Amino acid sequence: MLALTVVSLVVSLAALALAAHVLRRTPTGSAGGADALPEDVVGLRQEVAALRTEARDALRHLAVVRYDAFGDMGGHLSWSVALLDDAGFGIVLTSIHGRSEARTYAKSVAGWTCDQQLSPEEEEAISAARAG
Repeated sequence: MLALTVVSLVVSLAALALAAHVLRRTPTGSAGGADALPEDVVGLRQEVAALRTEARDALRHLAVVRYDAFGDMGGHLSWSVALLDDAGFGIVLTSIHGRSEARTYAKSVAGWTCDQQLSPEEEEAISAARAG
């Protein structure tokens, strides 16, 4: 057990010495600042910024609400799904499932609200998408 402790101590000291050596060789001051970054790092930062700008328009806020549209049917076969971007622009799709048919509706959403009247399930889908 003592031998294992001694070996662990020696390895730890060697790692510490190596870290100190590396830190001494790392440039400091203005030479090691952000201006001294390689061109590929600067290019990558610019790409990340462009991707973040593009992602704002992506439909990233999604929520699905399943329910029974009619009292005599079960199985939660009807649904409403909200597909919205960061600013709350997008659509709400609803499918009402009946015994002999299914009807599908699409409503535009702008700024988290809709000009058309929304069902409680559609409102719930938008609220859940906004929260998530």
